[in-house]
This record gives sequence, C-alpha cells and structure tokens, in this order.
Amino acid sequence: MLEWIKDHFNTLHQLQLNATVTNQHGEDIGLAAGFEHYIDAAIATRETRSKIIFIGNGGSAGIASHLAIDHSKNGSLPAMAFSDAAAITCISNDYGYEHVFAKQLEFHARKGDLVIAISSSGKSVNILNAVTAARAAGCGVVTLAGFDRANPLNKLGDVNFYVDSKEYGYVEVSHMALIHTALDYIIESECKNSEFSHQPLLAAVE
Repeated sequence: MLEWIKDHFNTLHQLQLNATVTNQHGEDIGLAAGFEHYIDAAIATRETRSKIIFIGNGGSAGIASHLAIDHSKNGSLPAMAFSDAAAITCISNDYGYEHVFAKQLEFHARKGDLVIAISSSGKSVNILNAVTAARAAGCGVVTLAGFDRANPLNKLGDVNFYVDSKEYGYVEVSHMALIHTALDYIIESECKNSEFSHQPLLAAVE
C-alpha cells in the first residue's frame, strides 16, 4: 500500500512540475512565466477594482468555488464562482446548459475582470462559450485543461495550463494545486512586505 501511495504522489508531483504552459499564440512559455502572468493578472484585478471569476463543471466547479473563496478571504483578491444553484437551473432551463456560464458572464463580467476557465477535457461547450463571452466583455482569460493537449480550450487563454493526464483525479488535483500555489506565492510575498513581517506572531495579533 505504501508503495502505491508513493507512486501516486510522485505522479502528481511530476504532472504539476511538468505542466505545459502556453500563451495566446500557442507558444510554450514555461511554468515560471505562466505563474508570473497569473500572479500579475490576479493582482491587477485588485488594483483596478475588478474581480476574478472562476468557472468549471462537476469537480472543476468544486475547484472554482474553493479557489474563489481562498482568493477573496486569504488573498484579498475579489473573486467569485458561478455555482449558485438557482442561477444554474434558471439559465439552463431558459437558455440551455451550454450557456450557463456565458449568460452569467454577460450579466456580471466587466472589462478588466479575469476569467479562470477550468475543464479537465478542455471540450466542455459551456466553458468554451464562456470564454467567448469573457472576450466580448473585455476580460482576461486563463485556462486549465488536461486529457488531449489539442483540446480547444488549451488555445483560448492569454495563458493556458495543460496537465498531461487522461485521469480526472490527477488533472483536477493538479489544477487546484497549480492555481493555489500561485495564490500562496501572492500571500507569502505580500506578508513579507507587510508591517508585521518582522514581528512575532503573537505581537502582531495583539
């Protein structure tokens, strides 16, 4: 059992470190440059009083909600996920599920917002439609996909993160880890620059 666990974690480790990152022209830019773009874009939303919008289906919807909460609460970066059940069922009923995110972006997205589109397959029609709506609204776009590298989502973002696996578990956990790592970098960097960075924790709390 221990060997299986080690192999599983080692696979996750390698998938995350070897994630392919491309720009809007399809050029490989490397993991560090991809992180730098995401970090700069995320911080820019705060500076321009814009917001980060996470979208995904199923497990990716759970990731979207988790990341939106952590960006808002821990990163002081206004963020939201389109996961409200009433909105999802209303829009699905009236317009079709393929427009469930695009319509919400039409309602809520503004120029300068940043949309994070998450899809393990990179083929979900509602995610692809959402990217089109995000572009029409003047939003920046970051994509996270897996499975086949030639999936359509993997070429639609300003920056595209691709995890080379066809297993949902590996892809979803890697997507979460990649963006959460970028958020952790933001939090750590800003804590180091805060007035409390050189004070003992208890003193800072008091």
